[in-house]
Amino acid sequence: MSDQMQENKMGVMPVKRLLITMSLPIMLSMLIQALYNIVDSVFVAQVSENALTAVSMAFPIQNLMISVGVGTGVGVNALLSRSLGEKDYDRANKAASNGVFLAVVSAVAFTILGVLIARPFFEIQTDVQEIIDCGTTYISICSALCFGIFIAIMFERLLQSTGRTFCTMISQGAGAIVNIVMDPVLIFGLGPFPRMEVAGAAAATVLGQMVSAALTVLFNACYNPEIQLQTKGFRPDGPTIGRIYAVGVPSIILSSIGSVMIFGLNQILIAFSTTATAVLGIYFKVQSFAFMPIFGLNNGMVPIVSYNLGARRKKRLIQTVKFAAVLAVGYMVACLLVLQFATVPILQLFNASEEMLAIGVPALRIISLSFLFAGFSVVVSATFQALGNGVLSMLVSIIRQLVVLLPAAWLLSLSGQVGLVWWAFPIAEVCSVLLCIGFMLYTYQKIIKPLPEGA
Repeated sequence: MSDQMQENKMGVMPVKRLLITMSLPIMLSMLIQALYNIVDSVFVAQVSENALTAVSMAFPIQNLMISVGVGTGVGVNALLSRSLGEKDYDRANKAASNGVFLAVVSAVAFTILGVLIARPFFEIQTDVQEIIDCGTTYISICSALCFGIFIAIMFERLLQSTGRTFCTMISQGAGAIVNIVMDPVLIFGLGPFPRMEVAGAAAATVLGQMVSAALTVLFNACYNPEIQLQTKGFRPDGPTIGRIYAVGVPSIILSSIGSVMIFGLNQILIAFSTTATAVLGIYFKVQSFAFMPIFGLNNGMVPIVSYNLGARRKKRLIQTVKFAAVLAVGYMVACLLVLQFATVPILQLFNASEEMLAIGVPALRIISLSFLFAGFSVVVSATFQALGNGVLSMLVSIIRQLVVLLPAAWLLSLSGQVGLVWWAFPIAEVCSVLLCIGFMLYTYQKIIKPLPEGA
């Protein structure tokens, strides 16, 4: 009986309580993840500013790995939750099994790719040998042992699809804590461990990912009976993989665009100084602390929306999206205030020099103005994915980051003033909001409005 209640809670529990109970554990665990992202850079900054710059410049490759893992997981999550809402358990199990297969394939591909391109990736960005050496070491370790992150992401999505978000909080939190604890131990060589510096930061990262992966596999085996993975005689199913990637590929492209955008911004900023590039890296670490909880909110929202779309419950679907948008906007306004009034202490965490403070203080204050609009855009983009229309999310992301942000940053850089480059962020976010509103009106008319007016 309890399993049946668990299966049906996305269709019967009051929407606000449902969204909070499903999202809050993920939001907390992602806050911990964001914390270890910041701690990682804080410790690396104590090694040298060039080491911090190297880790910052490595972010596009790390982001690409996460994009593929999360994007595939979004496709699996949407198909799985919708199948459960329609009571099609065979299709749900196929989605889960093929999702795990795709995670393994992705890990193998990035293990090979990352090791091969690590040094050339840094050599085309800078001629500072310390940055090249540190960055190559960091990316080589993260890529060679990336199976942890792909397995963790996929099995977390399986747990989220059936509403077991508390388990994902435990797995993500445990991995983050392992990373935070091992960072100083491996970077500075505490106790019996040798001083590894940037290599230690990478080793701590992959160790935390492996812990998360092990726990998610265990939790699925013990506490997720709705999903039965096909192990014996498994064969990849083309139609199922096609449905996964119909939503997943736009999501992958959407997230991967961030890698292209960051790479481009690094090239624009390094023409001013390596310190400007380091400031951008610090911003993205701090940004993760602001955005990770919103992504956690989305992870709780997507299965609810997909389930109620499958169950044809229009009112619950709309209530979920509205409440998620209100929460996201409120949280992002709070983050904006923090970045406006605590800019100097935040930068000092990263051992900021006078030059870094001079560049970083106005940078963080200007960029954070985009937070006024970002919460709404992120929730609406996730709604497109949950409704099986991830192409719209992809279009918003492409236009925001590649059509508006990068060209605006380049044009502003022609002034010769690095302080003007940061205004590209709020300019791009305003454009994103306008696009999201237009696409949401279109989606409502096409998908949501035809649903019955019942509960």
